[in-house]
Amino acid sequence: MGLGGIPILGAVWWAGAASTVGRKKERNAILESLNIQPSLPPAVQGIGGEPVKIGIIGFGIRGEQLCRSLGFATDEWIAEMEEAEALAREAGEAFTALEDFKNQEPLNVRITGVCDIFDVRAEKAVRSFSDETHTVRRYGTYQEMISSGEVEAVVIATPDHWHAPMAMEALRRGVHVYVEKPMTHTLSETYELRDVARNSQAVLQVGHQHRQTLSFRTARDIVEKGILGHVSLITTNTNRNDDNGAWNYDIHPEAGPDTIDWAQFLGSAPEIPFNKNHFFRWRKWWAYGSGLSGDLLTHDYDRLNCVLGMGIPRSVMASGGIYTHRDGRNVPDVLQASMEFPDFSTGSSQQKGKEQGMTFVYSATLGNGLSRPTMLMGHDGSMELGNQLTIWPDGRSTRYADYLETGKMQPQSPIYRYNPAATALDGVSSATSQYFADKGLMWTYIDGKRVDSTFLHMREWLSALRNGGAVSCGIQEGFEEAISAHMAGLSWKLGRRIQWDPEAQRVVPVDGVDLDEVLLNSPQGIGEFPPDIVG
Repeated sequence: MGLGGIPILGAVWWAGAASTVGRKKERNAILESLNIQPSLPPAVQGIGGEPVKIGIIGFGIRGEQLCRSLGFATDEWIAEMEEAEALAREAGEAFTALEDFKNQEPLNVRITGVCDIFDVRAEKAVRSFSDETHTVRRYGTYQEMISSGEVEAVVIATPDHWHAPMAMEALRRGVHVYVEKPMTHTLSETYELRDVARNSQAVLQVGHQHRQTLSFRTARDIVEKGILGHVSLITTNTNRNDDNGAWNYDIHPEAGPDTIDWAQFLGSAPEIPFNKNHFFRWRKWWAYGSGLSGDLLTHDYDRLNCVLGMGIPRSVMASGGIYTHRDGRNVPDVLQASMEFPDFSTGSSQQKGKEQGMTFVYSATLGNGLSRPTMLMGHDGSMELGNQLTIWPDGRSTRYADYLETGKMQPQSPIYRYNPAATALDGVSSATSQYFADKGLMWTYIDGKRVDSTFLHMREWLSALRNGGAVSCGIQEGFEEAISAHMAGLSWKLGRRIQWDPEAQRVVPVDGVDLDEVLLNSPQGIGEFPPDIVG
């Protein structure tokens, strides 16, 4: 896959100047002074030698997606895509999912094993990924897979409460790890996993694939050059309004106590009778998942952390409730979290010492689908950040005061827009797809061509484990993400400010409270609405 220059003509443009020769000269002079560099993902060394032997732990919705990014699709998915392609062709529309998959760069990997506690899923992976040269082995437990000697690396796509135990088992045995977010389920796991990863020679990558998205890399260049001035406020949002977005996933008709190892699913979670709703829709309960704070806030926190490098907030306050899906869940479906960074600075165009500190506000609802943009608000400019980015000058900017006074800039007119997809045609099929796309979770663009962001993220990990080098979302980035998410979850549950001690590298204790127990359990009175769906 080529990693040459992005077609800049038409991708980066100016909206505030007229088309006269003089105005064009002014525009070019200002753009040259800004010196913003659209950024490609860094080149990675090829994955040579024998194929990397990979084991898949968890083959549900995300597990299948990750396998496709590795180059492996199930027979069922291929059949579905062929049918969708035929229907689109009859309607005179374009549908390229299967073609894009087939054209994806080979990654020199082999799936040698799968571990899933639902027989139907495990058998589907074995049947789809085995061929005449080798048969994919099904493992009964993740420990058996990791200790088998038949896998060099594992991909962990399980419920959240299994992420850290599985990752630590692998790292201790020198097996490389790609683990989905959030990296951990409790504070103690977060501290322990960081220690284990630092003492392991294996490579850990956390699944925040938006770190490969071109617009976010370009945004980092913008911030570092002081184009926005001191950023004092960030607002970012989640808006969903459908069953899938609210984690009410389909329940498989063959699911039952004879086809699902229920005890293994529960693990450290409280023991309850077999429950299909909990198994397929585990994100709705703190015992297995991390709610909006760990599941969706982490996307927005980490994509801004990769732009700003702000690290862990000094304090977090959160509020919200179960207001739109009163179905027995105990995680909120509306959440507002305010993260404070009192010592953070992106630089200043004003006198030294006048500006310092930033607030990061996350707002989410699973009961409304209106898209709200992510905004970085600085003294000199504001940036709307998604798969594209746009910058407006602030009418009271110090840096651009002369330009504003002479009319060369206007607050209502963008001074810079970057669209890495300027030469690509996209068909986004749903509001949910648009949500994921705008957060850099589905694709980015290279040479004007759409590329799966997860593919790039996994390729980076595979190259690092085979050739050495760093990954973009390793243990430190995962640590910052997990701690920040847990602080938000704790604040919502306790109804109080949760603080971080940067010197001790610990969340500040709350007298008389076991913070891990708080994270794992439902707040009193929550989850007592309509009776649960028991299967």
